[in-house]
Amino acid sequence: MPFAHSRNSQGVRHDLITHLCEVANLAGRFGEPLSARELAYYAGLWHDVGKFRVAFQEYLGDCEDKPGVKIRGPDHKAAGAKLGSEHLGLAALVIQGHHGGLKSLEEFRSWLDGRAKEPDLSKAIARAAAELPNLVPNARLSLPEFIERDSCSAEFFVRMLFSALVDADYLDTERHFRPDKSAGRSGAPAIELLWSRFEQDQTRFSGRHSDPVSLARHEIFEACLSAADQSTGFFRLSVPTGGGKTRSAMAFALRHALRHGLGRVVMAVPFISITEQTADVYRRILGKAAVLEHHSAVRLEDTDAGDFHNLAVWAKLAAENWDAPIIVTTTVQLFESLFSNSTSHTRKLHRLARSVIILDEAQALPAHLLTPILDALSELCIHYGTTVVVSTATQPAFEAIPGFAALGAREIVPEPRRFFGILNRVRYEWLTDQPIGWDECARLMRSADQCLTVVNTKRDAIALLDALGDPDALHLSTLLCGAHRHAVIASVRERLAAGAPCRLVSTQVIEAGVDLDFPLVMRAMGPLDSIIQAAGRCNREGRLPEKGRVIIFTPQTGGLPPGFYKTATGVTSAILAGPGKSAMDANDASIAVAYFKRLFDSLVTDREGIQKLRRSFDYPQVAARFRMIDDLNESVVVFYGSSGEQRRIRKIVDRLRAGAPEGRQLMRRLQPWIVPVRTDAAARFRARGLIREITGGIGEWLGGYDPIRGLTADDPVLTDLVI
Repeated sequence: MPFAHSRNSQGVRHDLITHLCEVANLAGRFGEPLSARELAYYAGLWHDVGKFRVAFQEYLGDCEDKPGVKIRGPDHKAAGAKLGSEHLGLAALVIQGHHGGLKSLEEFRSWLDGRAKEPDLSKAIARAAAELPNLVPNARLSLPEFIERDSCSAEFFVRMLFSALVDADYLDTERHFRPDKSAGRSGAPAIELLWSRFEQDQTRFSGRHSDPVSLARHEIFEACLSAADQSTGFFRLSVPTGGGKTRSAMAFALRHALRHGLGRVVMAVPFISITEQTADVYRRILGKAAVLEHHSAVRLEDTDAGDFHNLAVWAKLAAENWDAPIIVTTTVQLFESLFSNSTSHTRKLHRLARSVIILDEAQALPAHLLTPILDALSELCIHYGTTVVVSTATQPAFEAIPGFAALGAREIVPEPRRFFGILNRVRYEWLTDQPIGWDECARLMRSADQCLTVVNTKRDAIALLDALGDPDALHLSTLLCGAHRHAVIASVRERLAAGAPCRLVSTQVIEAGVDLDFPLVMRAMGPLDSIIQAAGRCNREGRLPEKGRVIIFTPQTGGLPPGFYKTATGVTSAILAGPGKSAMDANDASIAVAYFKRLFDSLVTDREGIQKLRRSFDYPQVAARFRMIDDLNESVVVFYGSSGEQRRIRKIVDRLRAGAPEGRQLMRRLQPWIVPVRTDAAARFRARGLIREITGGIGEWLGGYDPIRGLTADDPVLTDLVI
């Protein structure tokens, strides 16, 4: 009897025929929303046919005879890939890649040519056919018509088919080796129950308020419910800051999913700093077991090996393949997975078919990757029954990008521009004719007990803190670790709620989705959408007797991040150069449209040539070139928090340095205490003994860490490098 895997902890081997049939059936089920049930079934049936080779069965025996010794086994993918190339065409790539990841089409063909003539390959296929009478289909397998018309559609289809196969293989293998772990995957509530909970929670708001802000939020909410009955596809949710977008977007998504039988809702936000806030809102409404928060900084505590039914373990397991009804993640996690070639990242992709994807704060999507991003989203909408909602208070003019206008995105809220007038709770003051120094900026901040000032760089934030000279002032930037930023935001909320003095100096980390409400907001000249986002932290709830003040100023010695940010600031300045700039209302939707159209005209929206690489089916190069964030930083661990927290950090650091086998999990647990440092600065710090290596790409910070300013170094040159 041939086996797929060696003995599990109960001493049972994994029967190969059973494994092939189980993976085939599961992959077929996952392939159904992809219009590929039969293709996925046969990919699953063939993926391990090479394990019928005598050499592979002998290898399994050697593994059992020499436990704990790593032995490289013979190839087991070529036999199935040979069958796949005869019946699946280029989709045979998924069989070769089910261990090790998708390769390029050119590499696959070369590899298969080198393997196809091996004599025991045909013997393995013949043995499989004898054991499995249905090994080869009676009729020609039909590929979806749409992949014949467009090479990018075909490339994307292979990704989705690969995901279905890989997830099915993982799950059945897990069932053999870890049946207790497999059992922990069940228990998430259905969409029907979540919609019922949402409706019940909404009664807390209905008819309670009659002020203009509450009435506008209610009207927006009702428009979202009404639009949910429309067919699946591409939508826009244009709601000004403070319009209740987080709740209304989920109302649309749940009701739409229920109406059309969609499986899940994926909320993707641009920054880790707001995933927890968003996930907490949804957990309060829908229950903890309904919401999976998945990103690099989420902390899932370790649990006992046998305890596979508690919430933490369910979250760990669901994060592997997004088998959850509500997922809150980052756009980095979503899109880098969509364009990855690795098994671990792509495993979840098939779950995006027949789902609702909400892209919150969509203006933050990286401009240099917009063409491939929008193409992938259009593939999901057109061919996989997915609904995509582009949601933002500063709706980008994506129509300026070739191909997007043809998608015919529908507005969820009719005549959205009128709400920008109803919910306009601020007045803009443009102090941009003459640059002002940090001392003048500090004087303006001190004129109000509560003030937020947003600047463009970390260096500028420190300079303004110095000029402010307020020992109680607070600071937010990536000089602070995530746990520290979380604590600062909590402190700001407490001070604002108590009416206590609160002066906060921040970089752009404050702008997208962080729910704060200041009477005065100051913003250094920058991209128009960033200015509007900063204004969203002013008089957010409309409680002031008059409109809140938003002051835009040009710093005398301020800096600008290079690349897109600098270009976008230049476009904003050009728009401001027109007549009437001193009275310009940045919330005027027509100004935002003009800004984005001019901006996209000046940018290359596929800077890395991703689409050309996709058309040649070069999956490794696509994965290497598709980077949402330029990797110009290294990471250092800081010791922030209580003495107990610092002891936990020390324990994790020591285990990593000692080479603990669970290194990946330990790295994830360290995320709240990580600070990014520019690569050039890290080299200087290391030379001065301020960074001690822990493991590849991460070091222990031995310099200063200020309770307000975060990462510091005594040497002014080094301080300049980090800021």
